[in-house]
Amino acid sequence: MPNDDIILAVDAVHATYINAITALHGVSFEIRRGGILALLGANGAGKTTTLKAVSNLLPAERGQVNAGSIRYDGSDVSRRKPGDLVRAGLVQVLEGRHCFKSLTVEENLVAGIGRSGRRAEINADLERVYSYFPRLREKRRTLSGLTSGGEQQMTGIGRALMSRPRLLVLDEPSMGLAPLIVQDIFQTLKKLNREIGLSILVAEQNSAVALRYADHATVLENGVSVLSGAAADLRQREDIRALYLGQQPSPAAKPSRLHAVA
Repeated sequence: MPNDDIILAVDAVHATYINAITALHGVSFEIRRGGILALLGANGAGKTTTLKAVSNLLPAERGQVNAGSIRYDGSDVSRRKPGDLVRAGLVQVLEGRHCFKSLTVEENLVAGIGRSGRRAEINADLERVYSYFPRLREKRRTLSGLTSGGEQQMTGIGRALMSRPRLLVLDEPSMGLAPLIVQDIFQTLKKLNREIGLSILVAEQNSAVALRYADHATVLENGVSVLSGAAADLRQREDIRALYLGQQPSPAAKPSRLHAVA
């Protein structure tokens, strides 16, 4: 029986590309409504493939889920088109700060609406985005291609917010950004989570910042979930700090390969 408290349930998912290249072979995690889950792992661990599977974007890249299940709000995502999932509130911000560079920041934001609406409603949504990202208000008339990497990332997130998501999925939002900008973006995500109850799934190589702002985390290695738990607990583990936070373990600790934890 479905758990109404769970907005996203990923259960033992296996995925391949072109029916030959195995990318995932056992990924599982759950996100509670109003929660933030960090999906951690090194480059090539399967984070991006997992997010594309969640949004049913794999078929567009000759990929497919071969086993397991992914349910958003109780519904099997494999039975829904990506556009339908967006309209249902599952919205992804892809890796790489995708913006329409020849459009202004505000035109990029409006492009994310994905529904008909009166101008007053659009303006209200714009004001809401600008309240969370004041720098975008300052740059609203600037071509996106002339803004900084951080501002482009904010524009991508703001465009997703214009569609009024219930679950926001982000792929490596910190990539290529200065530490202060990364902190600003994650603080804003936490504020959105706290103030409007937005559920968030964020894939990150920057485990230190992700574990600071997430409620829970799941670690991937070679396409498999190897560890899950409360972010605060994982942040204290010697093996996590050594393998994923770049910190040296204490002499008494002997970090080894991670083992799955329920």
